[in-house]
Amino acid sequence: MKIILIMIGLITGALQSGFAQTETFITNGTVLDSSGNQALSGASVFCQNTTIGQVTNAEGKFALNLPKGGYSLIISYTGYETQEVHINSTNARDLSITLKPKDKTLTEFTVSGSNEVADGLAKYGQFFRDNFIGTTPNAAMCVIENPDALQFYYSKKRNRLKIKSKEDLVITNNALGYKIKYQLDSFAYEYGPDISTYSGYPFFEELQGSEEQQALWKKNRVKAYNGSRLHFIRSWYDSTLKDEGFSLERVDTTKRIMTTFPVKNPYDSIHYSVVDNDDVEIDRRGKFRVIYRNEMPEKKFLTQYKLPQTLRSQISLLDITDGFTIEQNGYFYEQTDIVNSGYWSWEKVAEAVPYDYNPE
Repeated sequence: MKIILIMIGLITGALQSGFAQTETFITNGTVLDSSGNQALSGASVFCQNTTIGQVTNAEGKFALNLPKGGYSLIISYTGYETQEVHINSTNARDLSITLKPKDKTLTEFTVSGSNEVADGLAKYGQFFRDNFIGTTPNAAMCVIENPDALQFYYSKKRNRLKIKSKEDLVITNNALGYKIKYQLDSFAYEYGPDISTYSGYPFFEELQGSEEQQALWKKNRVKAYNGSRLHFIRSWYDSTLKDEGFSLERVDTTKRIMTTFPVKNPYDSIHYSVVDNDDVEIDRRGKFRVIYRNEMPEKKFLTQYKLPQTLRSQISLLDITDGFTIEQNGYFYEQTDIVNSGYWSWEKVAEAVPYDYNPE
């Protein structure tokens, strides 16, 4: 599932996880050209939002060893449309992936019909960084290695800024020790409602550093993970929300002032059930407030959103449009059925750890 994040401009209103992954499974297959079934050697195959990937061999074949759970397998090749396949241990063997050539005519028409800003990087570069990388303390230690790859388009009629990338955006996160290659599909900001959205396929690589750097990165990764959406989803899967410092509240949307009611049993069999392959189905809809009490919010967050400096918890909002399924590693689908705002939206790319991250 392509990552889609939504940030709402105005917000109203540490224990370490016991999560562990020991079981693994193999995914393998062949990447072919759809027009002639020709094997594509050197195609990129990776599980998005992980550190696991490779390129296909001379026969177009690949094989990856994955911790048990769910993944979006991303297959891309220059000049071809990117393919995305949801896999887990039940459907990952002997895949046959066909890639279609990109329609160059459509691409040229789209670009020529747009309103590209000639000095877009100078005019909107910092805005993009703040809304994509973030404004957290870790964000200050992130470097976009190839900012010239960005293209900026502004539509006066729609009052919308759209940003695309000519190549994978390369981001070095010196706070967490990752290099992220991000296939940015698009970034859009709607000036009227003050909403930004972006989608794409990130791939993580661990940086090499001294023992001192490795120790610091390990500490920073734990802090970034604690209280994150990934931590929350894994805790819901494991039925350990309270133990991990989370509480869940339903938001009454019929009131003019935000009114919340505790979800006393997040694992009530009416809404929570274990199904085949150890997946967990969550049958809930509506707006919810997620409170994480084991870490205080960053002061910069409180200042930016004019919240009381005495606030002791990290608070995020979830808007669930449909029920969803959680797999063992914390991957859930359909990801477009959940929109988050609040603290999780503020953290953005600078605070991201991959799905195969496992705190010790």
